[in-house]
Amino acid sequence: MTLLTGVLLLVGLLQAPHASTAQAAPTGSRTVDVTIDSMSPSAPSKGGSVTVSGTLTNDGRSTITDAHVGMHRGDALGGRSSIDNVSRRTGYLPGADGEEIKGSAKKVGKLEPGVSRPFTLSVPVKDLDLDENGVYQLGVSVSGRSPASSYSQVLGFDRTLLPWQEADATKKTQLTYMWPLISSTHLTAETDADAQQTPVFRNDDLAAELAPGGRLQQMVSLSKNLPVTFVIDPDLLATVDAMTKSYRVNGPDGPMGKNQAVAKQWLHELEEAAQTHEVVALPFADPDLASLAHHGKHVPSALSHLGPATELAETTVDTILGVKPRTDFAWPVDGAIDSSVVDVATSAGAHKVITRSDSLRETGGLSYTPTAARPIGGGNTAVVADAQLSRAFEGDMSKAGKSAHAVQDFLAQTQMINLEDPGRQRSIVVAPQRMPSVSQAHAMATALRTLEDSGRWSQPLTLGRAAKAKPDRSATRRVPSGAAYPSSLRRQELPTTAFRQIQGTQAALDDYQVILAQPERVVTPFGSAIMREMSTEWRGNAAGAAGFRHSVRSYLDGLTKKVRLIQKSGATLSGRSATIPVTVQNNLVQGVKDMTLKLTSSQPNRLDAGKAQQITVDGGHSQSFKFTTTANANGRAWVTAQLYTADGKPYGDPMTFQVNVTEITATVMLVIAGGVLLLVLAGVRIYLQRKRAADRREENGSDGDGPDDDTGTDGGNGGTDGDEPEQPSDPTPDTGSESSDPSGSGEKVDR
Repeated sequence: MTLLTGVLLLVGLLQAPHASTAQAAPTGSRTVDVTIDSMSPSAPSKGGSVTVSGTLTNDGRSTITDAHVGMHRGDALGGRSSIDNVSRRTGYLPGADGEEIKGSAKKVGKLEPGVSRPFTLSVPVKDLDLDENGVYQLGVSVSGRSPASSYSQVLGFDRTLLPWQEADATKKTQLTYMWPLISSTHLTAETDADAQQTPVFRNDDLAAELAPGGRLQQMVSLSKNLPVTFVIDPDLLATVDAMTKSYRVNGPDGPMGKNQAVAKQWLHELEEAAQTHEVVALPFADPDLASLAHHGKHVPSALSHLGPATELAETTVDTILGVKPRTDFAWPVDGAIDSSVVDVATSAGAHKVITRSDSLRETGGLSYTPTAARPIGGGNTAVVADAQLSRAFEGDMSKAGKSAHAVQDFLAQTQMINLEDPGRQRSIVVAPQRMPSVSQAHAMATALRTLEDSGRWSQPLTLGRAAKAKPDRSATRRVPSGAAYPSSLRRQELPTTAFRQIQGTQAALDDYQVILAQPERVVTPFGSAIMREMSTEWRGNAAGAAGFRHSVRSYLDGLTKKVRLIQKSGATLSGRSATIPVTVQNNLVQGVKDMTLKLTSSQPNRLDAGKAQQITVDGGHSQSFKFTTTANANGRAWVTAQLYTADGKPYGDPMTFQVNVTEITATVMLVIAGGVLLLVLAGVRIYLQRKRAADRREENGSDGDGPDDDTGTDGGNGGTDGDEPEQPSDPTPDTGSESSDPSGSGEKVDR
């Protein structure tokens, strides 16, 4: 009992702090949650006013009375690191946030617990007292009284960033913004067995992304008037193009797709936008370069897919969009690189590697953000995207407050870059997340439009020109070693086993295509599917990657088994020479050619199975091929039939059957010899009888009295003297014996 009481007391002590923490209400300047949802204009100029709107929520337990909201202006910030510090602060800090601006206050009245209320404040720009160019803190406070306090105090605070620049900078920062058009894998390797090769989609989810309001539709729509560089995965274009025609969705019922109009409209809008934007094409299916570098290099031929993927990228974009893309850029996941990643990334001709400043870190103590481009040896260029700007719109941007803060932070960072060294023009690159959500895309577009409308400290630049910008001499150029590659990213990579499976599928495809009359019907869909197996999409989704690889290989194996040998029952040969038919079935839509069918006897001294035959079988047919065999001895022998490709590799499973050889025996030979002898003797006897009859006719011929035939005179016999009845004929030859006429090489037996 004492032990039980002690345990209960210990549990209570352990739980008490958690319960207290969970029930504790915020106090002080964190009592009210103040959220700034918008600021207009985001980058003000002389004249006019700054308007801030947002929401107040009383998170405390008591009603707040005599509440009002007011605006604060803090001091100008000293650098990019100070911007990050502002974003992390919570609560009111009088020294940093400044006093409430006179005349900005607006009454709220009562604010009850759990109640939210909107607010809007507007302050003339001149009242903000913005002295010099820079990034300022701008805050909104809610002040009032609570039962715990008899006087008014700040009970909630939120802050944002206000970039201020009176005139255009002497040397504006050149800003390149990559606009990724990338999606997940939607197409399978499967196509229907029709002339059009109707593609089969994994699902119909892509339609939602392409439809009005969808992620990809918004990415294209927002980009039309933005100074961005399109970075496209050509697989997306190929998939949408396939959707514009007849397609089927994978599943138990396999319904036909119905979103052709949506796909056509999206491609049309993108084609128009592409005419006025620089287009960079990633290798087809956006292969995971780091996975290839760290694991694929251990598997022969894994890296050989990059060259064809790059060539296919250019062809796909040119064919579908009508523009010639740049294919000389490589973009590893999150811009993380090491020496092996760079080697792989540049192996297919992409000598410009997009990395990020948190991977290629500055070690020279520069006081400013350097230009993105810098040589890294071997004729290669690292294009170092700014990590802070690139990650500015990650996270949930669906809430107005989060989006507004992200936009102001982005504008402040770009202005601070320019202010770091106003007399030095630099080229900055932004490489955002690969697949931005709709809300993230809207926040990105808002920031870029504001930056372009302001135009006081930056100007747009294409990615191609950014890669050619003059590099800073002191900027880091040394590629980090493999040990520096982030472990969090390494854990998400495709393993070596995945690349071995990919190699196995490719080998099976190589063996399969050589027998086909129309190999392009198979090579194209399977080749694309194999590239998709190496996509960056599978990062962090090992189960999905394995499932896709398995589905591709299973479908390929199913096709190869449609060309097979029909199992044959045992055969009996009763002669020295006979024919054995073997049937090849082709259930494919197309024909097979340049194959060899060979029979091998387990006992060649007993049974010679004959010569191998070159075969061709039309699609949807079965055809029998006859082999001339020779028996040398009685007994049973096993015969194995095997198909071979043109290069001598076995194709499919072998087929084995038994042959029973029943050779002609000695007794039978004696009987046949005796029969032949009797026939010869009978012939001699008939000859002698006819000769004697002829002699008699000659003797009696002078008086004409004798009969004129050779019958009835020697013994009254009614026939030839001494004739024997006819002998029965030899038994009919065995049906397995070979006819004297040569048989055809093959015979179609069904359709």
